[in-house]
Amino acid sequence: MDVVAEVSQETGFAGESGADKLQERLQKRHQARVEDAERRKEAKESQSVAEEKGEYFYTTFNKERASIEELLSSCSGADRAAVTRTLEEATAKTVQLQKFLNDSMLFLKQYDLRQAQAALQKLQTSLTEIREEALPKKKFGFRARTKATDPVSAPVSATPLPDAGTPADSGSTKVDGAAAPEQCSFSNMDNVSLTKTAEEIQKRDVLLTHLTNCKVRLFGAPSTLHLKHIDSCEILCGPVSSSVFIDHCTNSTLAVPCQQLRTHNTTDTQVYLHVTSRAIIEDCRGVSFAPFSWSYPTLEEDFTVAGLDQDRNNWNQVDDFNWLAAGTPSPNWTVIPEVDRKTNWDP
Repeated sequence: MDVVAEVSQETGFAGESGADKLQERLQKRHQARVEDAERRKEAKESQSVAEEKGEYFYTTFNKERASIEELLSSCSGADRAAVTRTLEEATAKTVQLQKFLNDSMLFLKQYDLRQAQAALQKLQTSLTEIREEALPKKKFGFRARTKATDPVSAPVSATPLPDAGTPADSGSTKVDGAAAPEQCSFSNMDNVSLTKTAEEIQKRDVLLTHLTNCKVRLFGAPSTLHLKHIDSCEILCGPVSSSVFIDHCTNSTLAVPCQQLRTHNTTDTQVYLHVTSRAIIEDCRGVSFAPFSWSYPTLEEDFTVAGLDQDRNNWNQVDDFNWLAAGTPSPNWTVIPEVDRKTNWDP
């Protein structure tokens, strides 16, 4: 009766034309109800699918994480050969777990994603700590210091001269002396140019720590990259197959492709980034981002070795764990304007 009244009011009579309009309006309302019911059905089905995917992700992720934790626990008291084999297996499983997380990002809620990323970082940190503790080497080190006013010196060899009993091709050091054969590093250096080749890196973990006014070039595809206590440096790195961890970095320029970036306690630093997940910052200020722009002859080959998708770059998708105001941009990071971005990295 309401529809009839509306049509009669519009036409002024309930004749044949009014009946036509009534029929047309009834058809439109019926079609609208059908479409609304279809939308509700699709939304319900999509939610059900998302829940099923989420349940599968949590079950699989937690199962694999527990498996890796069990492997790491088995290192306690084992001999060196057994620890080496176990850590290699745990590293491979961790890389696969990182890939599984990256592939699941589209349907994970932000909170759940952050929880998974935090759990994965804990695993990666445990891997590094156990490797450094369980596979110590004889202490050796190298320092190359010049006066701050001196120009940058000639490139320093990536591999320090070993002392007695240290394999010449290890190419690895560690802060405070301990080292693992799977890790390369530079530490405690000022005002020097540093380079590691793809052959030296060979998908190892790379650690850079306590560097000041240095230029660093890392070719190839590292497994992970750790930067700690970096001041006024320029660090360029080839594709990292898993994660980059940055802690206490200031007044520096970094360029790196990776699956995951986590940055802590960092100020006034530019990051030229290719990342296939979302970058994370915490306790940072004055950090700015732009797309990765460094290039060298074997870059594409190294992307393939690292397993990174060159067409997927979330360089400007940054989560600030200190900024939870929804809808308001974090004041702790910015995008580098195009006119100010660096494109020429030659000396």
